[in-house]
Amino acid sequence: MLFNSIDFAIFLPVVFILYWFVTNKNLKLQNFLIVVASYLFYGWWDWKFLSLILFSTLVDYSIGRGLLNQKKESKRKILLWISIIVNLGFLGFFKYYNFFIDNFTAAFTFLGMNIKASSLNIILPVGISFYTFQTLSYSIDVYKRKLEPTKDFIAFAAFVSFFPQLVAGPIERATNLLPQILNKRKFDKTEFVDGIRLIIYGFFLKIFIADTLAPTVNDIFNNYENVSGGTLILGALFFSFQIYGDFGGYSKIARGTAMLFGFNLMENFNFPYFSRNIGEFWRRWHISLNTWFRDYLYIPLGGSRKGKYRSLLNISIIFLVSGFWHGANWTFIVWGLLHSLLFIPIFLSDNNRKYLGPFKFDTFNLDKLRQLFGVLSTYVLISFAWIFFRSDTIGDAFKYIQKINFTFDNYLGFLWILLIGVIVDILIQFPKYNKLLYPLMIGAFIAAAFSSTKSEFIYFQF
Repeated sequence: MLFNSIDFAIFLPVVFILYWFVTNKNLKLQNFLIVVASYLFYGWWDWKFLSLILFSTLVDYSIGRGLLNQKKESKRKILLWISIIVNLGFLGFFKYYNFFIDNFTAAFTFLGMNIKASSLNIILPVGISFYTFQTLSYSIDVYKRKLEPTKDFIAFAAFVSFFPQLVAGPIERATNLLPQILNKRKFDKTEFVDGIRLIIYGFFLKIFIADTLAPTVNDIFNNYENVSGGTLILGALFFSFQIYGDFGGYSKIARGTAMLFGFNLMENFNFPYFSRNIGEFWRRWHISLNTWFRDYLYIPLGGSRKGKYRSLLNISIIFLVSGFWHGANWTFIVWGLLHSLLFIPIFLSDNNRKYLGPFKFDTFNLDKLRQLFGVLSTYVLISFAWIFFRSDTIGDAFKYIQKINFTFDNYLGFLWILLIGVIVDILIQFPKYNKLLYPLMIGAFIAAAFSSTKSEFIYFQF
C-alpha cells in the first residue's frame, strides 16, 4: 500500500479510530491491531511475501528467547549465527542471487570457459533490506546483552512489522522502538499535531519536488545520448533533489504517521545538502542505515581502534557494503566506492567530525564564506556520484559523464534548483515562516490521495 494513494487515505483513519477508541484500554489488543494493520498494509502489495516477515519474526523471537536461557558462550554464538545466516540468507537469495550467477558466468566466459548457470525469475520483496536489518539488530543486541529479550510475541511482531516504517525505514533499533510498544501509550494532542505536520511536509517533498522532477530526470537519463551537455548537468542536479524529496519525504511521512499512534521514530535525514564535507553528509543522510553499519559492522571490524591503515580498510568495507545494500548492480558498488574515496581524505585530515552543528549563513565573514564553499563543493561531488546511482549500467554512467559540458542551456531548470534551495533554506533558517508553506503542503497531501497516477517511492526497490 502506497502512502500516496486513496487506499492509505482510507486505511490510516480507520486504523487510527480503532487504535485510540476501540482497543486503547488493552495494550495487548492495541499491539495486536498494529500487527494486523501492518500485515494488511504490506499484504496489499503482495500477500505471499507475508510469510517471509512472519518467518523472520519467529526465528529472531526464538533466538532471543534462546539467548536469554543459554549461558554457555559457544552456544550463544551458534544462536547468533543462526539469526545472521537466516536473515542474510533470505536477503541474499532474493536480492543478489541473479547478480552473483550472472557475474559468475560472465567471469568464466571471459576466461574462455562456458559455464551454464540459469538465472531465476525472482521478485524482490518490498522492504526486505529494511526489516531484515531491523530484526537482525535485535538478535545482535540481545546477544551483546544490551537488550533484554521480550516474552511478548505480539509486541515483537509489532516491532518487526510496524507499518509506518516497514518498507523503507527508518531502520529502527529494538532498544528504541520495542520499549515503546511494550509500554502503554497515551494520546497526546501536541504529538498528534506535530505528526500531521510531518506527514504534510513529507507529501510536499514527495509530490511537489520528487514527483515534479521525476519525469524530467527519467527523460534525461533514458535519452542521455541525445541531449546537450548542459542538460545532463541538470539531470544530475535534478536527481539529487528528486531522491532527497522522495526518500526524505517517505521518512517524514513514516515518522509523522508513527507519532499519530504515540511512537517516536529516529530522524533519518537532517538537511544533508547543507553538509560542509562528505563526513558531515554521511551523518545527515539515511541516518538509520549509516548508524546501523557503524554499530554492527564498522565497530566490530575494529572501528578506529587499530590504527589508520586498519581504519581505512574498515571505512572502505563500510562504503562498499553500503553501496551493495542498495542494489545488485555494479553502479551502486561504484557509487559506494566513490564516496569512500571522497571520505578518506576527510578522515586522514581528522576533519570527519569538524562540523557537528547545522550550517547557518547568519553572519558574513571569512569563515562563513569558507563553510558556504564547503557546502557548494560537497553538493557538487555528491551530485556527481548520484550519476552512477541513477544510471542503469556502469557504461551508461561513464558515457553520461563524458557528454557533460558546461554550456548551460536550460535556465528554467536552474531556476527550479534555485527555488527548491530557497524553500529548504527557509525551512532550516527561519522555522517561524513555515506556515507560509502550509497551503502548498496541504495541496500536496490532497494531490497524493486523489491523483490518478501513483508514483512509488524510489527506495521501495531496495
